[in-house]
Amino acid sequence: MNPVRKWAGLACLAVALGMNGAATTWATPQDKPTYSLAEFNAYNAEHGEKDPQARIKLLDDFITKYGTAPDAASLIPFIYVDYYLTYNALKNYPKTIEYVDKLLALGDKVDLGNRVQAYIARAQAYAAGSGDKAFQTPEAYTKARETATQGLQTFSQFQKPANMTDEQFATLKKSVGILMNDVAGIAASGLKDYKAAAESYKAEISFDPNAPVAHFRLGVAYVQEMPPDAQNGYWELARSIALKGPGEAQVRTYLRNQVLHYQQPSCEKLVDDQMNQMITLAGTSAERPSSMTIPSAEDLQKAREDTSAFLPWLQEGGDHGKIMWLATCGLEYPDVGVKVMDIAPGDNDSVTLKVYRPAATDPDAAQKEMDAATTPNMEIHVMGQPDAKRAQKDDALRFTGTLTAYQQSPFLLTWDNAKINPEDLQPAPTPGAKRPPARTTAPKAAAPKKPGA
Repeated sequence: MNPVRKWAGLACLAVALGMNGAATTWATPQDKPTYSLAEFNAYNAEHGEKDPQARIKLLDDFITKYGTAPDAASLIPFIYVDYYLTYNALKNYPKTIEYVDKLLALGDKVDLGNRVQAYIARAQAYAAGSGDKAFQTPEAYTKARETATQGLQTFSQFQKPANMTDEQFATLKKSVGILMNDVAGIAASGLKDYKAAAESYKAEISFDPNAPVAHFRLGVAYVQEMPPDAQNGYWELARSIALKGPGEAQVRTYLRNQVLHYQQPSCEKLVDDQMNQMITLAGTSAERPSSMTIPSAEDLQKAREDTSAFLPWLQEGGDHGKIMWLATCGLEYPDVGVKVMDIAPGDNDSVTLKVYRPAATDPDAAQKEMDAATTPNMEIHVMGQPDAKRAQKDDALRFTGTLTAYQQSPFLLTWDNAKINPEDLQPAPTPGAKRPPARTTAPKAAAPKKPGA
């Protein structure tokens, strides 16, 4: 994303100082002249030229003929102003900056108002042309950051002109703050000084809390820090999306890829759920609530390894349930011990078993819990295993399946691609034989397979 920002209110400065595209804020060249009539006429000729290309030629001619003449030195600042204003009109931003820098190098020989205007012109040119490779060298980034900082300092000395209203000055102050901090942030990011970039973008946002591009750039700076400030980075990116910034679809893709890399969940669809929740919240709040977090891959791995918390956390819901579901969704669990509560045969050798899984890990407690169960807490979809239809109500058996859905209230887990352990199925009945009783001993718990295993 590199949109050209429109800095509302900067024209107020030109209005207040009497600027109309020319260097009319200086003491006029006629005051205490040190130049010759020929030099003055050459200045007037270029200054009055309306065609930009023709004016550039006249400016070049002036420098060639009088650039080193001591008596023409007092005209050089006027020449530099006309240079950068003309190049800026031609959208030649490197040349604009070149002549702004020449003007600023004159120091106190340039009055405060014109220095302020020059800093603004430089920052505008850099922001507009920041995609130019010439502006992406370490030297260019360093100079851009330095001059943006100097521009803010110089503007702090600038008093409201008499012909500018309080409202105009407030607008100008806001616009300059946004512009200079934006350029400082872009330059700091280019130098990979992401902490400094984040500070600049935060300062920019303090002037305009609803600037989606600034929120995007702040989010990128946060996630690029070492170590990354992931939580605030994702929030700022979500804030940019919620504010309908330019390139919204690209920002969504960027945010999704960042969360996927950070979290590494087995169910990618859960990333979209988290993103949508965060974007909705970011549309109503400027600050990230402390409860709005994205668990990391390390958080999920710890949850996977704590098998005793598997069912209790999912049943609890809340933050624990969120982490455990992110950790376990999409995983294949082997030999999950359950009690059959109901059987629904389907077509093509499919069967759905509604079962109960005890939360207790102690064998005696698990058996008591299973014996007392009256409603299922899991639903198993078995495919391609005709023998699974021999399962009976109240059977205790084990299955291997992939966890695909979670309903917290009423609690229910759904498993797909399940297979029943053949050892736990009743043998095929022989004609006339009495069906054996259900097996009701609670099988032991099993750990899930790691993602990708």
